[in-house]
Amino acid sequence: MQTINKLKILNDPIYGFITIPNPLIFNLIEHKYFQRLRRITQMGMSYLVYPGAHHTRFHHALGCMHLMQKAVQVLRFKGVSISEEEETALLVAILLHDIGHGPFSHAMEHSIVNNVSHEEISLLFMETLNAEFNGSLTLAIKIFKGEYPRKFMCQLISSQIDMDRADYLKRDSFYTGVAEGNINSERLITMLHVVNDELVVENKGIYSVEKFLVARRLMYWQVYLHKTSLAAEQLLIRVLKRAKELTSKGIVLEASEPLQYFLKNEISLDEFNKEVLDTFSMLDDYDLVSAMKSWQFHEDFVLRNLCEMIINRDLLKVKLKKKKIKQKSLQKYTDALISKYHISEAEAAYFVFTGQISNQAYENKTEKINILHKNGKIEDIVKASDQLNLKALSKPVTKYYICYPKQKL
Repeated sequence: MQTINKLKILNDPIYGFITIPNPLIFNLIEHKYFQRLRRITQMGMSYLVYPGAHHTRFHHALGCMHLMQKAVQVLRFKGVSISEEEETALLVAILLHDIGHGPFSHAMEHSIVNNVSHEEISLLFMETLNAEFNGSLTLAIKIFKGEYPRKFMCQLISSQIDMDRADYLKRDSFYTGVAEGNINSERLITMLHVVNDELVVENKGIYSVEKFLVARRLMYWQVYLHKTSLAAEQLLIRVLKRAKELTSKGIVLEASEPLQYFLKNEISLDEFNKEVLDTFSMLDDYDLVSAMKSWQFHEDFVLRNLCEMIINRDLLKVKLKKKKIKQKSLQKYTDALISKYHISEAEAAYFVFTGQISNQAYENKTEKINILHKNGKIEDIVKASDQLNLKALSKPVTKYYICYPKQKL
């Protein structure tokens, strides 16, 4: 039998050629759990604002793996010892860090599964794959959970300046066309070093870190927290909530089997066994889109209108404010809707609601980005930088929004 060459090369629009370094990585990419990421958009509903934002979690995971290869190369060159086993574990951990995302990336966490985060589902997938691959993911899981004693390895996976952020800012900026997010991830990685098993950035890289933090702030306001995609995501969450509500009343909705399963059952982390995980692995964006295409003709006023709004991009009006929205503003729109369509207050609440968004580019309370000076001194980027606004970037900015229907529903 012919052996497959498992050291493939892929072409990526951001970095050019990406190499798959070993058969384990190749087999994980080939696995149906990972291939499913081709059918999960990286940026949820952002394509309704930025038409180019159709790239997937699959692209992003491969990009992260590529950057991790670069980081290992750079650190080894600077004398940091990383064994082959540790290198493979780092690549596996970053490759699979997002494997637990549901349809449209974040909407599922709030509506279809009960407070189960995508990180927790990613871990369940990794543990299942570990059993399938005879324990070869054990070290990767340890690093992913932040339990490995070599702290810098855990930081490469998840920290203020990890490979995940280094890829998604650059990639999302490319696909949305928002130039403000275009960071120089190659230079950032080249400036990384390790001191006392912790990740630091050499002081030559100060400006790259500044650019990275400013880009993160701008991308959040301009893209991730854009009011239109925010409204669309809220509508999607409410579609799933309403579908669950109707299903619990015994109304049968047209949907794929995996989606039916999650509409009928209340699934929390404790119930997530292998069978549930396999059902979850069959869910992707297509299940939701085809369900909404069918539900836009449903007799239920709420479900029909919510689906129509998303399918036809005729969304709610959104207003952003610096202060909390007053209850009377909310009531005004709610009352207008009730009197016009003779619906209940609970039904009107699907279309009129408030919420808040917060943006903090640098969370230096949890973990700092440390700069390594020539004399060996280590200092937080806020102190090391002469950029006055870095202090401002480490303070959370909160805005409040109100959503309500345009004149016609």
